[in-house]
Amino acid sequence: MSEVKYSKEHEWIKLDGDVATIGITKHATEMLGDIVFAELPEKGSSVEKDGTAGVVESTKAASDVYTPVSGEVVDTNQAIVDDPSKINQDPEDSAWFFKLKIKDPSEMDTLMNKDDYDKFAKETSV
Repeated sequence: MSEVKYSKEHEWIKLDGDVATIGITKHATEMLGDIVFAELPEKGSSVEKDGTAGVVESTKAASDVYTPVSGEVVDTNQAIVDDPSKINQDPEDSAWFFKLKIKDPSEMDTLMNKDDYDKFAKETSV
């Protein structure tokens, strides 16, 4: 079973072989409120660690979606573009944003585990 890791920008990432699935955390959706729009990167595009890879907008705010690792986008989740409310319903599973073929697996080592992320999210909550 793959371990899920977390970024300080409130993204989660799950590695399966050399393909990583990325989305935003439940904590992020709670901070944003009702999500009304999602923009995803194009398949085939390259993204760099900590670079902007999409946008999510809610009734409260717009926020960039970052990529916690570098790689090439191999898939996107059209379902959340068609119905952004799915992100609020299941942010850390079926409402994933995109999948990457990762360039450098060692970049995963810079991310937090679930316990560390939960502590970080609690400390950064307003």
